[in-house]
Amino acid sequence: MDTLHMMRIFVRIAEEGSFTEAAQRLNITNANASRSIAQLEAHLRTRLLNRSTRRVALTEAGQRYLERCERILAYVDEAEAEAADAQVKPSGKLQVHATSAFGQTYVLPAVLRYREQNPSVAVDLTLSQHVPDLLDEGYDVSLQLSMTHLPDSGLVSHRLGDVHSVLCAAPAYLKEHGMPLTVEELNGHACLQIVSSVFPRDRWHLDGPNGLETFELPPADFRVNVIEALSVALRDGIGIGALPIASALPALRSGALIRVLPEYQLQKLTAYVLYASRQYLDAKIRTFVEFLREFVSRALEADLSALSARVQT
Repeated sequence: MDTLHMMRIFVRIAEEGSFTEAAQRLNITNANASRSIAQLEAHLRTRLLNRSTRRVALTEAGQRYLERCERILAYVDEAEAEAADAQVKPSGKLQVHATSAFGQTYVLPAVLRYREQNPSVAVDLTLSQHVPDLLDEGYDVSLQLSMTHLPDSGLVSHRLGDVHSVLCAAPAYLKEHGMPLTVEELNGHACLQIVSSVFPRDRWHLDGPNGLETFELPPADFRVNVIEALSVALRDGIGIGALPIASALPALRSGALIRVLPEYQLQKLTAYVLYASRQYLDAKIRTFVEFLREFVSRALEADLSALSARVQT
C-alpha cells in the first residue's frame, strides 16, 4: 500500500471537489481514484469523504486528515527538492582525507580556493598517514599516494599526477662529510629514513642517467614518519634524506638545503583522488573532484618545472 500516493489522491479530490476532475489532473482513471480512497478509508477505518452524484464533501475526520496530509506532503516535497538540489548545487559538509605532507602542500591550498568559489560547502579536512576506509569512516573524498596502481577496492579513482622526491642535505653537513657524486658514494653517509606505508623503509630507488638504481639503506640512527619533521632534521645538518619536491623547493631556494645527486630523482609516486560512487554523485563531491583534478595536477607540474629550472641553472 502506497500511503503517500493515496494521500496525494485524497488531497487532490478534496481540492477539486470531484473524483473525475482529480483523476484528470493526476492522469489516472476515475476507478483508480475511487479505489485508492476506498483503500485509504479501509486502512484508517474512517470515512474521509461523503459522496453524492453531484459532489464530494469532506467529513469532519476527513477535514482533520486533510490538514495533516497537506503538511506531510509539503515536508516530503521539500525533502525531495533538497535531495535533488544536492545533485545540482554544491552545499553541506564535505569530509576530505589526505596524507599529511601531500595534503598540507597541495590539498589545503586547493580546499581554500575551492571554498572561495563554493562558500556554501563546509570542508572538514583530515591530514594523517593513516589510509582510511571511506565508507566506514565517513569520508567523501580521499587523496592517496601509491608507487603502483591502487588495489581494486570498488571505489572510483582519478589520477592527479606524479609526485617526485629528491635527496637533500644541509650545507654544513656536506661541508663536513663531503658531497657524494654517485649512488655508491652514499655509503658511509648518515641517510635519514622516512617511515611510510608508501616508501620502502630499507632502500632508495633512484632514477637517473643510468636508469633505475637501488641503494640499500644502512641501519638508521634516525627515523621519522612525517615529512615536515624530516625537513627540519635535514636543515639541522644531521644527514641526507629524501624530500618531496614541494617540501624541498623552499629550502633549496633559500640555501638552507642543497640537492644531493641532482641528476637523480627518487622513484615517483602517483597521486589519486578516490570517492565512493559515480551514480547520483553529490554536487559538492563532483565539483571538488573536478577542481582537484585541475588545481593539483597544475601544481604538481609547476613544482616539477621549477625543480628542472634549478637543475638547468
